Amino acid sequence: MSNQIDSAKLLDRAEQLVDLAKKAGADRADAVVVRSRSKGVSVRLGKVESTEASESDDFSLRVFIGNRVASVSANPGFDLAQLAERAVAMAKVSPEDPFAGLADEADLASEIRDLELYDPTEVSADTLRENALVMEEAARSVDGITNSLGAGASAGMGGLVLVTSHGFSGSYAGSRFSRSVAVIAGEGTKMERDHDFDSRLYVADLDAPEDIGRRAAERAIRRLNPRQVPTASNLTVVFDPRVARGFVGTIAGAINGASVARKTSFLRDKMGHQVLKSGLNITDDPLKVRGSSSRPFDGEGVAGRALTMIEDGVLKHWFLSSSTARELGLKTNGRGVRGGPSVSPSSTNLALEPGDVSPEDLIRSVGTGLYVTDMIGSGVDMITGEYSRGASGFWIENGELTFPVSEITLASNLKDMFMRITVANDIDRKFGVAAPTLAIEGMTLAGL
Repeated sequence: MSNQIDSAKLLDRAEQLVDLAKKAGADRADAVVVRSRSKGVSVRLGKVESTEASESDDFSLRVFIGNRVASVSANPGFDLAQLAERAVAMAKVSPEDPFAGLADEADLASEIRDLELYDPTEVSADTLRENALVMEEAARSVDGITNSLGAGASAGMGGLVLVTSHGFSGSYAGSRFSRSVAVIAGEGTKMERDHDFDSRLYVADLDAPEDIGRRAAERAIRRLNPRQVPTASNLTVVFDPRVARGFVGTIAGAINGASVARKTSFLRDKMGHQVLKSGLNITDDPLKVRGSSSRPFDGEGVAGRALTMIEDGVLKHWFLSSSTARELGLKTNGRGVRGGPSVSPSSTNLALEPGDVSPEDLIRSVGTGLYVTDMIGSGVDMITGEYSRGASGFWIENGELTFPVSEITLASNLKDMFMRITVANDIDRKFGVAAPTLAIEGMTLAGL
């Protein structure tokens, strides 16, 4: 995995494509190449199940004729002129889109920062296999583990090359190394499963395979012999950081400009209003050095900057790409992401900033409640905010975790949940979404 393999060649090809699109009749155009290289090994019960490798360079050309837009995609080896002519022909018969267009030239990145996103370390398939086997063996060696669902290790890189007809030309690449394992504890009808994983930009930063395996086993064993608990209202629920990250992702979805423009977010009318409990802050930083979701420019060539999306509980920003911003009468904040030929807004390194209390003290303050370690299903209505999801975890009694709990459903409304969050101080920022342990008061638990 050499850094930005043939980036100069890909940039040259993208530039040719844009020039040909202009000659074919496009007013404006951009060309993007999404590069991917990956290899991985999966094992189960001490034997290799699969070894995979993939490589791709996916080209997309987007052309504009007035307010008409069309996009075409192709693999390497295509005829540049034919692709450009086809895109322009499609644009001529496309419906008008008043919000379509390239990013404003003033918003384009003037420099492409080195955010240290790429680790050139070569990891062989043999090393990946060994890591996966060690992980699984570490998990299976823990008393109480009765089966394995498998372990895997992977290494890869991804990159973006972007050229626009109004002067932007740039590329960057990032690496990714991952390890994961899932195991089963118990037997018969009393089996429980759990997993653990790690994913980093730099292979040296990964947790040791033995540690990942041991944690997966310990999590599965802790879930053995779960109980059901009676239905309760006005309950305080504590979310484990692993679950809290998903909850913060729900907040991000509610403040995505595309959802606001489509009127599919229950926060669509809340800009400048308090949407989270006072004192809470949600940040997003695309320029974080070695950040899991960092990028020196977005899918339109715009330089993003660190933003406090929600400050002291007050909504300050939507996630915006250029077209979404125009639709809302705003300016892009560099959160556009290429999904093939299209561009849509998304978060980067997103974090619900931590508080001052330790997770142990937060749990202790609850007295009686529920500590959630796993959520099931996707019962969240982003238009109304209605929230209802299956859950499992541990019952909190006298401020301590006691017995495991399963087969329950948690319900509330996100508008209320957002205003009742208390955060601990144990944030881990290694993933693209970061959140500490958090507690939410006033939830309903449907149980026995």
